[in-house]
Amino acid sequence: MPDIIVAIKVDVDTERGTRLGVPALARVFEELGIRATFFFSLGPDNTGRALRRIFRPGFLKKVRRTSVVGIYGVRTLLNGVLWPGPHIGQRHGTTLRAIRDAGHEVGIHCYDHVRWQDGLHRMSLDEVRREFGRARAEFARIFGVPAAAAAAAGWQANAQSLAVYDEAGLSYASDARGGTPFFPVVRGQRFRTLQIPTTLPTLDELMGRPDFPREQWAAHYFSLLRRNAVNVMTVHAEIEGMAHLDWFREFLTRAVSMRIQFLTLAGVAQAALARPDQVPASELLPGEVDGRTGTLAIQGGATG
Repeated sequence: MPDIIVAIKVDVDTERGTRLGVPALARVFEELGIRATFFFSLGPDNTGRALRRIFRPGFLKKVRRTSVVGIYGVRTLLNGVLWPGPHIGQRHGTTLRAIRDAGHEVGIHCYDHVRWQDGLHRMSLDEVRREFGRARAEFARIFGVPAAAAAAAGWQANAQSLAVYDEAGLSYASDARGGTPFFPVVRGQRFRTLQIPTTLPTLDELMGRPDFPREQWAAHYFSLLRRNAVNVMTVHAEIEGMAHLDWFREFLTRAVSMRIQFLTLAGVAQAALARPDQVPASELLPGEVDGRTGTLAIQGGATG
């Protein structure tokens, strides 16, 4: 068994990322023989409504640091504000199916990215059920089968969303930041759907920071890879698939030359669920991550 295993999780947030970033990433993965897991936003791209985050501490600083306009484009940043947000699933079903047909795993990121990321904490259980139900219905329409996995927009998860996942019978979810696969516990309630957390920082958490110049990004990632464990790297179609595609190709080429093994998250889940008694139950808590604004779902300590 290889010493280092990496699972690449691709979050696709926008119509532009679906149209341009997804095919670009697919070409790189094909060149290098890598299979990844793509999580798609399936409903309207209302990215422009995220500008309400301007009042969140640190948001404007991140906008400047990560060159948001250059990454997403002016038109995307006005979707849902000056004109209706384009419906991703209805426009790009062929692109989404091509990813599946190329051998990659596909799952649900969300229906409306901004609604989930900014509004989950205000939704009732019925509202969460309806919102996730829209994503499930669109996924089934596009792919002809029910979704087996989900990865929440903005790493936003709580007891209501976990309950809806259990109702949907998902094989696993990837909503949290943490260290190892776990069964989530919220206020003493244990949920059935396995969580596979992102273990590595995302590129936008490093971009524009003087302590992480671009020429050191790759070295930093390689320094964080753990041996004899699964490392989960979340990339974005709009960043690694577009603005920093050349860097990502170089990073993956070097990783392949180092004989790092790449798995889909389904492969990680299968290995974990084969021995469920060895999977810890850990609290799912709100917390902060260096380089990202707001609170996210964080893997806490193991429960008894």
